[in-house]
Amino acid sequence: MNSQPPLLEVRDFSLEFRTRGGTVHALQNINLRVGKGEIVGLVGESGSGKSVLSYAMLGISDRAAKVTGGTAMFGGLDLLKADERTLSDLRGREISMIFQSPRTALNPIRAVGLQIEDVLRRHAVARGPDLSTSLRERAVQAMREVAISDPERRYHAYPFEMSGGMCQRVMIAIALACRPSLLIADEPTTGLDVTTQAAVMDLITGLARLRQMATLFITHDLGLAAEYCDRIVVMHAGHAVESAPTAVLFDEPRHPYTSRLISSTPGETTNSLAALAPVPGNLPDLRRNDLPACRFVERCDRVTDICRVQLPPLDLEAQRAHATACWHPLAGPTPVQPTGNAMEASVV
Repeated sequence: MNSQPPLLEVRDFSLEFRTRGGTVHALQNINLRVGKGEIVGLVGESGSGKSVLSYAMLGISDRAAKVTGGTAMFGGLDLLKADERTLSDLRGREISMIFQSPRTALNPIRAVGLQIEDVLRRHAVARGPDLSTSLRERAVQAMREVAISDPERRYHAYPFEMSGGMCQRVMIAIALACRPSLLIADEPTTGLDVTTQAAVMDLITGLARLRQMATLFITHDLGLAAEYCDRIVVMHAGHAVESAPTAVLFDEPRHPYTSRLISSTPGETTNSLAALAPVPGNLPDLRRNDLPACRFVERCDRVTDICRVQLPPLDLEAQRAHATACWHPLAGPTPVQPTGNAMEASVV
């Protein structure tokens, strides 16, 4: 277990979007830690806020987004309070991101080798009397490190000339070219076949282990998270509801949502689709002004009155062992519930 201080620590982070249809309460009181060399999976249904969280930390959220509270500390710097110049210098150099769709993220009319060079040039990684030659050598080396065959030739290729898997490898090469301390991989296997998915994940996690790079792996695929992550944080409707080492989470899920999510995921012992149990209901409308404290209450069979008015925090100190934001966990310690005046105050 990693006992070093976390490289990234998010505390009580909340964010909303102001839209014509109302205010979307996208994230509320998120607590999250990622240590050096640790691979943390951020899992949950589509719309749970996984990508929104990562975009906000990097300062690339939509203009309608507004941070309403919390901190996101990276190596002593609060990313949420940093100015654009500071964030621009960090992005690509200290913190990199692999986006969901490489064909959308890559420039279709620029050779992939030059796109890798752009990152190296921006952060002055390559130096020397002949800068162009130095940049090209580093770009080719970056392609070689992500197992792109014949990198000298592929350097001149355009994205439309490459397969989806090769484009994803280029995206990884761009993200890792400056050897960042933190990598955010946002659904990096979207649209890839199973074999290519495994190759891409082996590549990302292999380099993360080799370089002792902190990695936040965002996915809705619990199977991939189970295979590649050291620890998993489960999100539901803008809340982080559970965090535990991967084996512990799958052996003994505590939050009712986590249990339902695992039951709906095919595994080695699944004999048929009929054996899967889907999560009931749908995510709540996050534009509602009367959202319950726990946003899972309308889908949960363990709900009581307190669940509607107060949510226990996901304890950062307990995350490395097993933390759950639930008054009625399936196993483990139960939070102390407020009574009397405390209960009445929570309702107000």
